[in-house]
Amino acid sequence: MSTAKPMPRSLEGWIKHLDGVRLPVPAAAHEKVRRALGDNRRSLRDISDLTQDSPALALSLLREANASGSMLSSPAESLEVALSRLGLKRAEVLLNRLPAVPEDEIPHGLRQLQLISQHAAQQANGLFAARLARLWQEIHWCSLLFLSPLWPLLASHPELFDIWERRVLGEGEPAIKVERELLGVPLLRLCHGLATHWRLPDWIVQGYRLLSDDRRLLVQALHIARDNEHPLHQQQQLDGNPALARWLTQPGNSVLLANGLAISAHAGWGDGHSLRWQRLTGLFMKMPLDELQQQVHQHSAQSGRLHARTDLWHPAEALLWPWNEHRLRREPAAVPTPTSAALKDWRQYCGELLREPSPFTNVVQLSACARDALESSGMRRVLLLLADRNHSRLLAQQQAGLPKEANGLQLDPGQSQLLRRLLAQPGQLRLGPDNMAQFSALLPGQLKSLFPGHHLLLRSIAVNGRVAMLVVADQNGAPFAELSLRAFAKTAQCIERALASFASRGR
Repeated sequence: MSTAKPMPRSLEGWIKHLDGVRLPVPAAAHEKVRRALGDNRRSLRDISDLTQDSPALALSLLREANASGSMLSSPAESLEVALSRLGLKRAEVLLNRLPAVPEDEIPHGLRQLQLISQHAAQQANGLFAARLARLWQEIHWCSLLFLSPLWPLLASHPELFDIWERRVLGEGEPAIKVERELLGVPLLRLCHGLATHWRLPDWIVQGYRLLSDDRRLLVQALHIARDNEHPLHQQQQLDGNPALARWLTQPGNSVLLANGLAISAHAGWGDGHSLRWQRLTGLFMKMPLDELQQQVHQHSAQSGRLHARTDLWHPAEALLWPWNEHRLRREPAAVPTPTSAALKDWRQYCGELLREPSPFTNVVQLSACARDALESSGMRRVLLLLADRNHSRLLAQQQAGLPKEANGLQLDPGQSQLLRRLLAQPGQLRLGPDNMAQFSALLPGQLKSLFPGHHLLLRSIAVNGRVAMLVVADQNGAPFAELSLRAFAKTAQCIERALASFASRGR
């Protein structure tokens, strides 16, 4: 990973480094709050509510209020209290010091983690705020800001989120091993250190202390929570352990539980990690697991309606998947870029396609060269289909990386609106997680079974203005390597010129 200078490797070094990071704020939210601060008709509650759209701004205001307060005073537990301590003028000065940027220019990893924080706040509001109405503000703001010690880390080193997610959640590597390798220190210890240094609310600090230094009570509670089908036996076990029973009733645990639910759901609803947090939440609320799961799913769907973004992952999307589906198995890491040797082969195949006059004696030879060029560009699964004169049939001509069922495949464009559109005029469609749901129903079932995954390219190629070939390719369903995408586009142009040269031979 490339950074301007070496990253710290010690807890003290990281705290000093991250303490100076200024978090970016979406320009639209920045302007909305700026106007509210200058409007004397707005109450502190109104301004606090508006700030929810920018978790980074909420953190900055809370940090400033706690840093400027007396060390003897307790940290502000909500944004409304923080605004009251700061005053609107100081809040406006602080706001103007923060960088306001378009939302899509904020690092992807930072926005993804803040979306998880918003999902956690929605779970906390839905599950706990009504039961603990007197403490709803503390529950909401502490749940939203629980992961905030990680935000400056991802603002300055956004690549770390994808690496950690892939290795820990996707490949199952021990988190402590990955974190020591990447950061030099365990992530939970870093979060605890920053939360303490920033004087974040006590519930946040206590949560990280529990996770990093004193997991004994948590492990005991998880052990009892496993027996969720026998609530009477669970209560008897708690009665026999008064210290654990007292800890379990602390309202601050709601913050840890809400974030545990949100983070584990990010990987998969049926994952064992997710199930443990669901059982523990059920024990905390004295609620059967199936009833608890129903509520958690409802709050997740509500969060999806409020916070989802097309380029970010929200667990509500997976509620329609099979229960044991795992997002990171559905969404493998991007395929490595083609090697220099593969690109050398690709250039040779493209050179053959561009030769004048056409060196091919038949379409089978031409399409075989086109297939080899696409494979060399990094495409792992390739299917080339020829259209008949009336566009009433597409017949598989060449394939690579596909099962034998792809040989001789015939598709009827009349049964697919998407195929008809691609045959009407030359064009390209790139499918990904943001538009797969929209177009998946329009794809023929045979193609979907041959190309499982969330990333797919379809390109129709014309001769003299009439579509003659359809190319379907992917990288085993993984996100495309950028170099392979560029090579695919160039290869399609070469195939088009080769078809035109072949069609005009002998004239």
